[in-house]
Amino acid sequence: MEEITKLDILAFGAHADDVEIGMAGTLKKLSEEGKRTGICDLTEAELSSNGTIFVRHHEAKTASDILSVGIRYNLGFPDRGLSISDDMIKEVVKLIRNTQPTAVFVPYYEDRHPDHGHAATLVEEAVFSAGIRKYRPELGSAHKVTHVYYYFINGFHKPDFTINITNQIEAKRQALEAYESQFTLNTGSVSTPLTNGYVDKVIYREYLYGKESGVEYAEGFMAKNLICMEELPLGERK
Repeated sequence: MEEITKLDILAFGAHADDVEIGMAGTLKKLSEEGKRTGICDLTEAELSSNGTIFVRHHEAKTASDILSVGIRYNLGFPDRGLSISDDMIKEVVKLIRNTQPTAVFVPYYEDRHPDHGHAATLVEEAVFSAGIRKYRPELGSAHKVTHVYYYFINGFHKPDFTINITNQIEAKRQALEAYESQFTLNTGSVSTPLTNGYVDKVIYREYLYGKESGVEYAEGFMAKNLICMEELPLGERK
């Protein structure tokens, strides 16, 4: 059995840059708070209109360093081939059991790219199976993930909650700009929705979430289950 690397947070994306689009600021904030963070890219995004597998790996490493992400994995599943198969579930279960995250983040289902919804469904299946003691014990001891949250990639949805990333917004921009092959129209690349001011649009979305939350910038999330707070976040009386 592989050595266990315990994480507080493990964020899954179908492609490198998915997690950064949805929750780069939150990952940076959690890392600054001393939380152990990790990212898992399910595919190598080999069908992307721009960039290569090698370039995407390099960009992902740069973005992870900017966000102080402790460890990053790539399971090498086929791009546009994510499915609820035993083989794919097994690999995700193995990773969950070997990292034992408290919280798992996945893309929100409602998105123009089908891979994002498929990624969420696949990881949800694996999260459930990872907690079953008799499910493939050779993959490691059962581990129950406490929380599953959804981040947004292309959509603008009404979140269940937001996280203030005002102090991390520049790190988010830098992490996104690390994916030059995806977000910058260079010689030899082709025009896509991502090369037409996409980063600015993501930052503006976080501005809108912040405006609705009473802060400057925020990232929005959905929760799989109800969130129970120990006390009301009343803040200081003015």
